[in-house]
Amino acid sequence: MNSIKRYCLVLSASAALLASAASLASELQEVPDELPEEPTMGNDVPSHLIVGWVEKARLLPEQTAVKVKVDSGALTSSMHAVNIDQFIRDGKRWVRYDVPVKDADTGERITMHFEVPVYRRVLVRGAGGEDRRPVVKMSMCIGDRIYEEQFSLRDRGDMNYPVLLGRRTIAHMGLIDVANTFLLPLNCPEDADQQERDRLAELQADASLIDDSKMDDPAEDEDAGSQEYEE
Repeated sequence: MNSIKRYCLVLSASAALLASAASLASELQEVPDELPEEPTMGNDVPSHLIVGWVEKARLLPEQTAVKVKVDSGALTSSMHAVNIDQFIRDGKRWVRYDVPVKDADTGERITMHFEVPVYRRVLVRGAGGEDRRPVVKMSMCIGDRIYEEQFSLRDRGDMNYPVLLGRRTIAHMGLIDVANTFLLPLNCPEDADQQERDRLAELQADASLIDDSKMDDPAEDEDAGSQEYEE
C-alpha cells in the first residue's frame, strides 16, 4: 500500500512540474520599453554575443521588426510562411511566400512578401508526424549584425513566435541566456536593406549565382525540437 501511495505522489509531482513548465513556455514575451544601449558580450567567447531566448530581428530587406525565439532544440531555423508557391526560373527552383506577422514595435499586423531560391529540402519529424519543407537562405539582422541563415518554411500560425532560430544559426551568433529576453538593441546597418535587394536582383538576373548544390540530395532528416509544441 505504501508503495502505491509513493507512486501516486511521484506521478502527481511530475504532472505539476510539467504543467508549470508548459505554463512558463507558453508565456508570450512583451518587448520592454527600453532596450540596452550596448549588446552583452561573452567574455569567455571572443566576438560572440549573448542573446536572450527571445529577441527582436528584421528579415531583410523588410523594415518590420519581429520577435524570434532562440531554440537549441531545433537544428534548422524555421519561419512562419503561408501561400508557399514553388516554381522554376531559368532552370532553378524558387519559392514565393507570405509571412504575416505582428510588428514587434507597433503591434500592427503586417504581411511581408518574399521570393527567393530554394536551397535544399528537409524532412522534419515531430509529434504531428513527418513534414517535408523547402529550405531557403535569407538575410536576418539581430542587434547590429547581419546573418545569412537557412530557414525551413512552414505555417507557424499556431505558435507564439513567427521565427524560430535553431542550432545552425545559434552557432553563428554566440551564447543563449535562457533566463532573459531582449538583450540586444536592434540597430541594423543603414545599407542592409539595399544590399539585400541588390543581392536578390543579381540572383534573378544570373541563375549561375544561385547555390542549389544541396537540391538533388535526399531530404535531410531532422528533429523538430520544440517547434512542434506549444511555445
